[in-house]
Amino acid sequence: MKRRRRVYEGKAKILYEGPEPGTLVQHFKDDATAFNKRKHEIVDGKGVLNNRISEHIFTNLNEIGIPTHFLRRLNMREQLIKEVEIIPLEVVVRNIAAGSIVTRLGAEEGTQLSRSIIEFYYKNDELDDPIVSEEHITAFGWATPPEIDDIMSLAIRINDFLCGMFISVGIRLVDFKMEFGRHYEDDMMRIVLADEISPDSCRLWDTKTNDKMDKDRFRQELGGMLEAYREVARRLGVLTENEPVTKGTGPVLVKTESED
Repeated sequence: MKRRRRVYEGKAKILYEGPEPGTLVQHFKDDATAFNKRKHEIVDGKGVLNNRISEHIFTNLNEIGIPTHFLRRLNMREQLIKEVEIIPLEVVVRNIAAGSIVTRLGAEEGTQLSRSIIEFYYKNDELDDPIVSEEHITAFGWATPPEIDDIMSLAIRINDFLCGMFISVGIRLVDFKMEFGRHYEDDMMRIVLADEISPDSCRLWDTKTNDKMDKDRFRQELGGMLEAYREVARRLGVLTENEPVTKGTGPVLVKTESED
């Protein structure tokens, strides 16, 4: 068996050289990390769930015309993606006050914002991903003003779509993180959504109970992280309805035509 060339390894994913020029294989790990990996555990099955949830979301975004790096899912843990030049920014959209904005601004957690907020953070673990302004972004050459406009426009569209998707299954999208990249094809370049969208990168609260269904269960030592992720997957329709939520047994996935 030919050994695949590893291109990059992050906290939750590994990128391998793809089978065709201009492609990569994105592998989802079971690592759960927080506070720039100062808190780290292995959660059996998390990577499988994030792969399927992110596949579901990116497929739907592709269908409504949002450009993304996603091509198709390859197996339980891997996706085929377009190779892109990642812009070194984390783009956070906030709909409800939670997380760092609560501590920074003294807001009360759970406060509904009068409008969604888009924030930029410089991707640098050594600096703890500091928040930056558009002036910082252009001054340091991380992105141009037209690229920032494209990113913000896409972020608003993605947020609108995801809010509707999640509220329809009884989940409130509190906030979420995205990454974007430059995809080059012939002489054309366009900004595309990259990385993943999953409970690792979103804050998701149950609409009836306000129970947290995301990585805050790990950050805040609430327990039940895998069960929460599986419930998100079940509501989105990527798990079988009658599969019990039991840690350690591994998720039972809905079979797609490609797996027959």
